[in-house]
Amino acid sequence: MASSKAALILENYIGGQFVPCASYLDSYDPSIGEVYCKVPDSGKEEVEAAVKAAQNAFPGWSAKSPQDRSKIMSKLADLIEEDLESFAQAESKDQGKTITFARMVDIPRAIYNFRFFSSSILHQTSESTQMDHMDCMHYTVRTPVGIGFPPGVVNIIFGHGSKAGDALVSHPKVPLISFTGSTLTGQRIIERSAPFCKKLSLELGGKNPAIIFEDAILDKCIPATVRSSFANQGEICLCTSRIFVQRTIYSEFLKRFVEAVKKWKVGSPSDPTTDVGALISKEHLAKVKNSIKKAQEEGVRILCGEGKDLLFLHPRNQNGYFLLPTVIADIEDNSCCMQDEIFGPVTCITVFDTEEEVITRANGVKYGLAATVWSRNVGQVHRVAKRLQCGLVWTNCWLIRDLNLPFGGIKASGIGREGAKDSYEFFTESKTITIKH
Repeated sequence: MASSKAALILENYIGGQFVPCASYLDSYDPSIGEVYCKVPDSGKEEVEAAVKAAQNAFPGWSAKSPQDRSKIMSKLADLIEEDLESFAQAESKDQGKTITFARMVDIPRAIYNFRFFSSSILHQTSESTQMDHMDCMHYTVRTPVGIGFPPGVVNIIFGHGSKAGDALVSHPKVPLISFTGSTLTGQRIIERSAPFCKKLSLELGGKNPAIIFEDAILDKCIPATVRSSFANQGEICLCTSRIFVQRTIYSEFLKRFVEAVKKWKVGSPSDPTTDVGALISKEHLAKVKNSIKKAQEEGVRILCGEGKDLLFLHPRNQNGYFLLPTVIADIEDNSCCMQDEIFGPVTCITVFDTEEEVITRANGVKYGLAATVWSRNVGQVHRVAKRLQCGLVWTNCWLIRDLNLPFGGIKASGIGREGAKDSYEFFTESKTITIKH
């Protein structure tokens, strides 16, 4: 990468080398609304170079033993950890998220992921069966589809989805695609990759419900639900955006929840006391505000946040992309804010009476990624969790993950699963070999 007085200039990383691009895109610091770097505006030419580099690197890397690959992945985790603070600062500046979140969640999670999979690849086993009456033995092997870390193994291409992304997913020599993003983009990827029958793992949108039953322990439920609604500015696919509260505790929950939300501080991401940083872009901020405006036109009640309270920012951050955590009540299930993914610091609260009713309403969206259930009734927890149409259900907690277990959604929330076994199966192809003797 290079730098200039105007802004940092990033370059693509292809074949182990930083490669300049013919044209660049402006990248904004969301906290101040100013360009802080330029990134390549890549297209077919850059994608072609990256694919060729990967093909050249694949034979040598795929032939390495699991032990050798494990050492490389562990070393990468060590290198990230050694420079954790620099990575956290860069992530905060690029995304607008708080330095605290980047320092405590994002970068440590990346380190943990590399260490987890560097260990798990050492413990994979194959299957075998015998057919003595046929004098045959069958066994399976897994052959890698993707690649790893020496020069040419990992290539990084910047650019718009309509150019670089389209060229990548429609390239005949790219055998599989793992994507995290919007459902609309996921649909486009399915269309463009379909002629090549590519393997897909798509983690897409969500409209995740939290179901609060009357026996929930509110002292634990409320702070956890505030966090699940507004952590990382609500820009987490697993964030809660629909809160269903049983009628007998609705008034108390509403009062205590709003009080807790108002204590969250919005401001500069570099301030360690900040809870809510800036949204990712000016365009996304406008999209989130427009969703709130549409809901207001439907007659909802804003309990706090956008359109209700004043946002006070440091002069340096006046042009940043900030939004107060916003709580909406008195909203119908067919409202845009109850049906469409907003992906911002906005959550909706509504009342319910019965278990059967809330299950039907929680399932009444096109998405099916995650849900949370708050109840001390063990039987109820199991019944509800089993019937919710989603890939993950947390009960009396949120965002506790075990990488050994499957992760992913159903319906418009995606295709496929990630996790130790699921990732291993996705990124390899199974081959059955029969030996007759």
